[in-house]
Amino acid sequence: MTTFLFLMIYPKEFSATSIVDARKVYTYEDFQEDVWILKSKYKKQLQVHTIGKSEFGRKIYAIQMGKGEKSILLSGAHHGREWITSLLTMKMAEDIAVKMKNGDNFLGSYSIWIVPMINPDGVTIQQGKINKFPFFSKRKIKKMNDDLEDFTRWKSNGLGVDLNRQYPAGWEHLEDSKKEPSYKNYKGKAPFEAEEVQAIVKLTEKIKPTIAVAYHSSGQEIFWQFNNGVNEERDRTIAEVLAKETGYDLGIPPKEAIGGGFTDWFITTYHLPAFTIEICPLVEERNPSLTNFAEAWERNQTIPRTLIEEAKKIDAVHKKMLGDK
Repeated sequence: MTTFLFLMIYPKEFSATSIVDARKVYTYEDFQEDVWILKSKYKKQLQVHTIGKSEFGRKIYAIQMGKGEKSILLSGAHHGREWITSLLTMKMAEDIAVKMKNGDNFLGSYSIWIVPMINPDGVTIQQGKINKFPFFSKRKIKKMNDDLEDFTRWKSNGLGVDLNRQYPAGWEHLEDSKKEPSYKNYKGKAPFEAEEVQAIVKLTEKIKPTIAVAYHSSGQEIFWQFNNGVNEERDRTIAEVLAKETGYDLGIPPKEAIGGGFTDWFITTYHLPAFTIEICPLVEERNPSLTNFAEAWERNQTIPRTLIEEAKKIDAVHKKMLGDK
C-alpha cells in the first residue's frame, strides 16, 4: 500500500529516475551518497557545501539551489529519531533540481539552502548502529540510553546533547532539561556548544535567509511564535498560508516551551519569520513510520515555492522602507 501511495504521488517519469529512495530507512550513508549523486547529475542546478562536522566527524552538508544572494533556509533532523525529515528535504532538493533543469526558474533572484541532516551521529545511533562509534564512546552512549539496547527513542547528538535546546533564545529558562548527557532533553553546558549547532549557525549568519524552516516529525503542527514583537501579524499571516497549504494546525506552544530551539533563536536574532513544521501524526519516543512519508510529501512539496513568494513580499517591504528614508 505504501509503495502504491508513493507512486501515485510521484509521476512515473520522476520516480523512475529518482535518486532519493523514500521506501526504506534513510541512513547517513544513504544521505551522503545521494548528496553526491545529486551534485553529479544536476551540476548547473545545485551546489554542495560541507558546512561542518558532527562531534564524531560525520560531514554536515548544505545543498544550495540557485545562485541568488537572497535566500531561504530549510533544515531537517535536528533530532536523531526524526530522520524522515532528511528524506523530505532531500526529496525537495531533488524535485527543485528537476524543475530547474526543465526550465522552471521560480527561484528568480533567490537561493534555497537545504541542510537535510544536522545530526548525523544521532541518526546513526537511533538506527541502532552504535558499532560505528569508538569503543569507549559506545559504552557512554549506552549509559545515556539508560543501558537499553534499543535506541529507537534517541533524539540527541553523539555526546548526549539535544541540539534543538542549544540555542540562546530562552536557553537559561529550560528548567526541564536533563542534568547530564542523555538520549533526550539535555541542553548542554552552554548555548552553541555542539559542533552541529555551530555549523548551522555559521551558515545562517553567512547567508542571512529571509525565512527559515526547521522540519521536525511529530504532531502535524506549525509553530511560529516566540517573542515576535512588532512582526507578530506578519509572521502569523505567513504561518496561516503554510497551514492552509499543508493542512497542518497552527501550534500553540505549551507554557513550558520557553525557547532553546533554532526557530526561537532565528526569530529573536533576525526579527524575521521562522517556522517549526511537524510533518507526521504524533508519535511518542520513536521515529515516525515510513508509511507517513507519501502524505508528508504531498502536503509539503510546494512549500519551497511558497516560501520564495513570501520572502519576496518581505524583501519588497524592506526595500521600500529603505527607499523612504
